[in-house]
Amino acid sequence: MNNVLMGAGLAVLITMALAIIRGIKGPEIYDRVLAANIIGTKTVLLLAVVALLYGRPDFLDLALAYALINFIGILAILQFVQNREARRQSERAEEKGKA
Repeated sequence: MNNVLMGAGLAVLITMALAIIRGIKGPEIYDRVLAANIIGTKTVLLLAVVALLYGRPDFLDLALAYALINFIGILAILQFVQNREARRQSERAEEKGKA
C-alpha cells in the first residue's frame, strides 16, 4: 500500500512539474491561469496522498480548505484579466475616436 501511495505522490509531483513548464511557456494569460489551477488541484491531491500515507485524516480538511481557496483565487484572477481586457479595448476605441 505504501509503494502505491508513493507512486501516486510521485506521479502528482511529475504532473505539477509539467504544469509549471506549461505556465512558464504559455503564450497567453489563460494558459498560465490554467497551469495555476492545475497546480492547485494537484496540491490538493498531494495533500490527500500524504494524509493517507501518514495516517493523518486531518490533512484532508486542509486539502478541502485549500481547494476552496484555489477555486476562489482562480475566479478572482480570471475576473481581473477579463476586466483588464475590457478596459484595454475601451481605451483603444477612445483613441480611435479622438484620431
